[in-house]
Amino acid sequence: MKQIDFYLDFVSPFAYLALMRLPEELEGLSYLVHHKPFVLGAVLKTHQNPGPAGIPPKRDWTYRHCAWLGQTLGIPFQMPAQHPFNPIGLMRLALATSNDGSINRHVAATIFQHVFVGGADANAVDRLPGLQAKLNLHHSPQDEAVKAMLRQNTDMAQKAGVFGAPAFVVDGKVFWGFDSLPMLAAYLRGEPWFEAHWNDPAGIQDGLKPVA
Repeated sequence: MKQIDFYLDFVSPFAYLALMRLPEELEGLSYLVHHKPFVLGAVLKTHQNPGPAGIPPKRDWTYRHCAWLGQTLGIPFQMPAQHPFNPIGLMRLALATSNDGSINRHVAATIFQHVFVGGADANAVDRLPGLQAKLNLHHSPQDEAVKAMLRQNTDMAQKAGVFGAPAFVVDGKVFWGFDSLPMLAAYLRGEPWFEAHWNDPAGIQDGLKPVA
């Protein structure tokens, strides 16, 4: 059975779509998913990447594309009233249900649906008690242990080579983005392409980088 670390941030609409689509894409395969909230913003900052929302035309395209994907795949989807937003509170709320830095699928889906179904403000104060009531908390979201789990997940993501969300790490390989799900499924099926070609990019020179 393959172990998959699914790095997610509740600000990412593609991570929500990937969570909802994953069981269908991996149907019939043997795997176990560890859902790990991490701070996408910290990873983007490391790579000096503004993210899709930092480029106005890409922001518009991202929201449009996700809405189209939702209706095409039959996944309820509306962008929240404000986006991007600070997801740290939601991440800590999720990890307050955990003792090891992983959350279960129910917790992930409940919080993602809070954000991306209905079009409301994800951080509206009057909505948070209702969300919290749907979760089985083991800690206060403000506990240092919860904050430490979030930092640890983010550090683990960085060390694994994660550069965006959603990201799936299996056998040390990073599969990035909603559209990587078919590729992830092919890897889990054991298709020989991966052994033959996974490392091909290492042999391609950067044409914009001076050669020493």
